[in-house]
Amino acid sequence: MSSSPKPSMPALTKVALAGSALLCIAGLAAFWYASGKARERAPHADAQQVTVTIRDNLCDPGDITVPAGRTTFTIVNQTPRALEWEILDGVMVVDERENIAPGFSQTLTVKLRPGTFAITCGLLSNPRGTLTVTPSAQSEADAARPPLTEYIGPLAEYKVYMVLTAGAVQKAVQQLQQAVANGSLDGARHATQDAHRTYKRLEPVAELFADLDTRLNARADYFDQRENDPDFAGFYKARHLLAERGDMPALQAELPALQADVDSLRARVRTLQISPERLAQAGARSLRRAAGHLGDSTGSASQQAWSDLDLVKGTRDGTRKIAALLEPLLVKANPDLQARISRDLDTLDQSLEASPVAPATVATALNALADDFDQINPALGLE
Repeated sequence: MSSSPKPSMPALTKVALAGSALLCIAGLAAFWYASGKARERAPHADAQQVTVTIRDNLCDPGDITVPAGRTTFTIVNQTPRALEWEILDGVMVVDERENIAPGFSQTLTVKLRPGTFAITCGLLSNPRGTLTVTPSAQSEADAARPPLTEYIGPLAEYKVYMVLTAGAVQKAVQQLQQAVANGSLDGARHATQDAHRTYKRLEPVAELFADLDTRLNARADYFDQRENDPDFAGFYKARHLLAERGDMPALQAELPALQADVDSLRARVRTLQISPERLAQAGARSLRRAAGHLGDSTGSASQQAWSDLDLVKGTRDGTRKIAALLEPLLVKANPDLQARISRDLDTLDQSLEASPVAPATVATALNALADDFDQINPALGLE
């Protein structure tokens, strides 16, 4: 039981009213998204096969047309830099592959709805390609899927969690501004780390906003000039300025944009509608991204000095929340999978609490948990 003071009755009333309103919103969201999209990472026999080669800062082919349903993309990196490949719906990320090494390829199997999407081609500053998805028998069948009313409660609770966590990110950035104003280097470092760790709790949702996530959470490795690139910003930029040089004046110049972005993040989260299948998908993606960063030997001295291990704690907390929300449904549908998720969460906790912490062990635990999350949607019939 928590020993923290109880809020006053007016505060409790406000929370209850807000929760009720969000419950109604989430209920509508569950019905609206009953025919929503589902994506899987493993290849399927019925999936369309498309190879995309990235060279000379372009995608080949740059214009792709596929029928709605599952498509397996093989992304081949023929550039000298590690890169990521994303499918974007406006500023929203549909799905992605990260850390594709030079000369190597990765596959991405995604279930697409009809529409027109953008695809990234290596560095974030490169021109984008176009992905056109045409209607098919599969998309018509998906549209007829009945409402998933059993997800109203979990979606409502996650909505509240998203808003509160976004507010915590705002507060941490405000504390960072105060520390800089006071000339406290240690305070600024602590506040930056706290803000970034809190953002990682929200990453399964925040990554959907490609423009904000790029400004707030993109590592220097993904920019042409790395730390010196004019588009490099956000938490990694703050960490670089503080860990590398302790450059408070330079950081102060970055703070207005950082504050504006976290304010926009909370505003967007308030109106975001999440489909049930997005919870497990986004959780798995966040876990794999965290594992990949731990195994990434590239990066600046600032990234080495401020270990990504601390950020993993935020990723763990965010995905633990998703697991807890889906547990009542999963324990009925697949109790063995639910038990494995609980065990793998415990293993991740133990790897983070070890002394000394072994990054390779933490990465293994993250990937094992991501594999578990990949099996949630099939177990719940959300394919």
